[in-house]
Amino acid sequence: MPANIRINASLIAVALLATSGGAHAQAASSGKKLYCWDDNGRKVCGDALPAEAAGNHRAEYSERSGRRVGEVARALTPEEQAAADAAKAAAATQAETDAARMRREMAIVESYATENDLRKAFQERIDLLDETLKASSIGVSALRQTLVGLLRQAGELELAGKPVPEIMRNNIATQHAELGRRERMYTQQQGDRAKLDDELEQVLARYREIKQGQAASAQPATAAPTGG
Repeated sequence: MPANIRINASLIAVALLATSGGAHAQAASSGKKLYCWDDNGRKVCGDALPAEAAGNHRAEYSERSGRRVGEVARALTPEEQAAADAAKAAAATQAETDAARMRREMAIVESYATENDLRKAFQERIDLLDETLKASSIGVSALRQTLVGLLRQAGELELAGKPVPEIMRNNIATQHAELGRRERMYTQQQGDRAKLDDELEQVLARYREIKQGQAASAQPATAAPTGG
């Protein structure tokens, strides 16, 4: 028989053996299973899973080898499922919040080459808010003086036994309401100013942390000494 024919026959034999081995392996892997499940605190096993136990916790075993091949957790109650869904949604929201914060932090690091550049940018916001606070303070003081003057006039009219005109009473009520609104706005602006100082310190701390991490990553690894 020619050599090339013998080689082809050998290849065919090898292919047949490989196919046969794969078929045997598939048959073994598709063997029947045994199930063990919880039934009101009792462990029950069998080669078929009853419909009423489909939602119970169970372990699965190979009937051929007896080895454990799988496990299925019990079905969640509606309350547990709702809690799990809520926890998953909360985790997704937190992950998005963390990702957005990281994007903002990286944008800051990439926008400002040095810490002084970052401080200057914040100082512009601080100066603007300080000017706003100054204007609000002046406005509150002026409005208070106007209201005091109106109240004094109304008091003098009452002391003289004269009625306070309706237009004056309405003006006093309007000025009093506007003063309260301006004072609340001024208080909120003071809070914003304090928060800006805190924000600056937090951003600077994070800026330094990221910069240090980038510098450490950019340093080349120290080569291990070689024996002489």
